[in-house]
Amino acid sequence: MLSIDNYGKSHIVGLVLNKAIIPLGGLGTRLYPLTVDTSKAMIRFLNRPLIDFTIMKLARQGIREFYLGVSGYVNYIGLFDHLGSGEGVTHKLGLTYEEVRIRYQPNVVTRGNAESVKIVMEYYDLRDPVLVVQGDIVFDISLSDLWNYHVSKDAYMTIVLRELEDLSRLRLYGVAKLGDGGLIEGFIEKPTNPSEAPSNLINTGIYLLSPEFRDFFNTDVGRSLYDSGNLDFGRHVIPALIKCKYPIYGYITRSYWFDVGTPESYLEACKYLLRSLSNEELEVSTTYNGIKFMGKTLMSKALHRSIIDRLRSNDLSIEGDVLLGRHIFLGRKVRVVNSVIDHYVIVGNESLIEDSVIMDRCNIGSNVVIVNSIIGRHAVIGDNVVVRDSVLGNGVVVGDGSIITNSKIWPHKIIPGSTAIKDSILT
Repeated sequence: MLSIDNYGKSHIVGLVLNKAIIPLGGLGTRLYPLTVDTSKAMIRFLNRPLIDFTIMKLARQGIREFYLGVSGYVNYIGLFDHLGSGEGVTHKLGLTYEEVRIRYQPNVVTRGNAESVKIVMEYYDLRDPVLVVQGDIVFDISLSDLWNYHVSKDAYMTIVLRELEDLSRLRLYGVAKLGDGGLIEGFIEKPTNPSEAPSNLINTGIYLLSPEFRDFFNTDVGRSLYDSGNLDFGRHVIPALIKCKYPIYGYITRSYWFDVGTPESYLEACKYLLRSLSNEELEVSTTYNGIKFMGKTLMSKALHRSIIDRLRSNDLSIEGDVLLGRHIFLGRKVRVVNSVIDHYVIVGNESLIEDSVIMDRCNIGSNVVIVNSIIGRHAVIGDNVVVRDSVLGNGVVVGDGSIITNSKIWPHKIIPGSTAIKDSILT
């Protein structure tokens, strides 16, 4: 836990940063078809649910109370069934029983991520500093550095910012204008014209809130936003706070950060983190020439040895950075390049998987080519199929000899054999 004992600002003396709220509303439409039937927080990412990376990143730095701002049945059910009350996280960290607690937003409709934070703070009577992290990002950050910066500025709210190199993408994010000492003087949410942006410093969706934020919606400005339903941090709340001269500061991070809200950014993040994360963070037990194997049991270790032996005998080809899940089967002369293959996946003879993610329990036929694509959970791909630059939802079935290019296929669709699909969305 991060604490400060002797700082002179009266509203933070002795307080501890050990609480995080993760808003998880919204339908995740940018990530369709993967999120059509799955909460975006539960999307498989590097062979685990995406939410695991956020929770473990924060828990390892002292966050002990997590509040998930879930909205809707799909979001809640998947998350609760996976995370429960935090027992699994406690066990992974080697902590005592119930030391990490996970709680959930009550079943009420919210009109933005700021309302989700408001509801959680009031429902659980939170009166301490709170870290807010959006549910569709993966990141690295030093919480102690962020906390010390927040305290040193006597900030009402600190927004974690990051420099964006590709200025054409500024239209996708909130952009901040920093003044002296890091005070945020202006903020534009998703500028239509990147040339209108005040800087290249984008909002990462990570906020550190002082306890007083809970009272914001009792002010005239806060009540007006609430009554009008304007309750998104980036579009409404942050600009209002800045206009009202609240001390809102920007903390610039130079660590990795990815918004995985689109298939393109999802694949980009997978490739980067596969190269960058430690074996512990990836839950990898064996490595060999850039290949990372998951699984610790005797059966898993035997599979690792078998794959390595087959590589040495040229029965398999695995190149670049590759993550292999537990209990997979790779047929003869399979080639895997810079890809992720999840647990219980079967790949038939002489197939190619390149720059792609194959989620768990997929069955891939023989002589299949999958390039720069994401294949959702439990999909079945027939023989002699080609999938390029495409995303297939969970449970999709593709018949033999089909060719899918630059397309999105909604979950559980059945594609007859010898079908050609190009530049299409099948819903």
